[in-house]
Amino acid sequence: MSGNSSFADLGLNTWLVKQCRAIGLAKATAVQEKCIPPILQGQNCIGCAKTGSGKTAAFALPILQNLAKEPFGIYALILTPTRELAFQLADQFRAFGKPIGMRDAIVIGGLDIISQSIALSKKPHIVIATPGRLADLIDNDSKVHFSKIKFLVLDEADRLLEASFGPDLGKIFEILPEDRQTLLFSATMTNAMARAQEVAASKKPFIYEDTDMKISATVEQLDQHYLLMPAVVKDCYFVYLIKQLSLELEKNPRWNMMIFTSTYNFSNRRSCQILAIMLSRLEFSCAALHSLMPQRQRLGSLARFKNGLLKILVATDVASRGLDIPTVEAVVNYNVPLSADDYIHRVGRTARAGKKGMAVTLMTQYDVNRIHNIETTTNVKLLKYEVDEHDVLKLLNIVTMLRKEIDVRLEESNFGRNRELNKRKMTFLSKVRIN
Repeated sequence: MSGNSSFADLGLNTWLVKQCRAIGLAKATAVQEKCIPPILQGQNCIGCAKTGSGKTAAFALPILQNLAKEPFGIYALILTPTRELAFQLADQFRAFGKPIGMRDAIVIGGLDIISQSIALSKKPHIVIATPGRLADLIDNDSKVHFSKIKFLVLDEADRLLEASFGPDLGKIFEILPEDRQTLLFSATMTNAMARAQEVAASKKPFIYEDTDMKISATVEQLDQHYLLMPAVVKDCYFVYLIKQLSLELEKNPRWNMMIFTSTYNFSNRRSCQILAIMLSRLEFSCAALHSLMPQRQRLGSLARFKNGLLKILVATDVASRGLDIPTVEAVVNYNVPLSADDYIHRVGRTARAGKKGMAVTLMTQYDVNRIHNIETTTNVKLLKYEVDEHDVLKLLNIVTMLRKEIDVRLEESNFGRNRELNKRKMTFLSKVRIN
C-alpha cells in the first residue's frame, strides 16, 4: 500500500508537506505517489485502488496546491454518492487546507435547500455535493454558477457512473467548463472504466490501477469469514455472533463494529432499524443509520460512533463507501450483498491503513451462489466461522419474542411512512423555483 516517496518528492509545496506531517501523514501511499504528479501537471486522472489506500489525499492535495496559487470563487466541485461521505470529504479538505483559509460548502439532500443556495452564492473555494441536490439547485436557482471551476472530482466514481445518477450528472456536466481537470477515483471501477474515460475524455487521462487488485480486491490484513445457518433462525445466529465478536474485540477498549443490511427497499431499511433496536434492548451500545432517518439524526449517529460513544453501528449501504473510521475492527454482513462490489466496499470499512480487521457474512441456504460470486471476484476463499449450534439455540426464544415485539411497535408507530411522505413533499418543493 505504501509508496517510497515523501510528499515533498511528489512536488507538493512546503506548506502542504508540513500540514500532512501535522495530521500524521509522513509517506505517500502508492495511489498518492502515482496520481499526485500527473494531476499537478494538469492531466485528467482515473485512479482505482483498494479501500483505505488514501485516495482522498491523492486528489485533495494537488487541488489545494493549485488553489493556493489563485484562490478565486468556486475552484473545485467534488461529487460523491452519499451524504455521509460528503461530510467526511469536507473534513479532510478542511484539515489539509487550513493553512490557506480554504472555504467550502456542502450541498446534499435532507438539509435546507435555501441555505445551501445562499452558501453557493458566497462562492466557496470547494463545493462538495451529492448529484441529486446539486441538480435541483441548478434547475431552480439561476445564481448557481460553475463556469470557472478548474477541477471536477467524482469520488466513488463507479457508483456515480451508474444509470441512476445519469440524469443528474447530465445537468451538472452541461454547466461545467470543458477546460477543467477531471479526476475519478474509486475502489472498484472495472465495469465503469469505459464510461469513466468518456467523462475524462476532454484531456487524455492518466490511469492508475492498483496492480495488487488483480491478485485480491481486498487487503491482506482482512480476515474474511462466513457463518452458515438456516434462514428461519437467522436472527438467533446473528445475536450470538455479535456477542462472540464483542467478547473477542474487548481486548481493545477503542473497538467499533459495523453491521450492514441491504438498502434496496423499504423492508431492508426497516430491518436495519429493527436490528439496532434489538441489540440496544440486549444492552449493546448501538445505533442505526439509514435513509428513513432525518439527516441530522443520521449525522448524530455517525458522530457518536466515530467518537467512541457507540460501539456498534447498524447501517444500510449508505455507510458502505469511503467512510474512514480507524477504530472499526469488525464488519458483519447481515445480508449477503447482491453484488461483489458492494461486498468489497462494505468490508473495506475495516482493516484500513495497514491495520488488521475481520469481516463475517451471514449465509443461509439461499445465499450460496452470491458467496461464490464474491469469492471469485475478490479471489479470496471465505473461511467458515465456527459456532456451537447448541449454544446458539439457547437464544432462540428471547430473540424471536423480541423481534416480534419490535416489529409490532414499529408497525403501530407507522415507522418510516411519514418520512417517505416528507421525501415526496421535498421532491415537489425542490421543483419550485427559489427566488
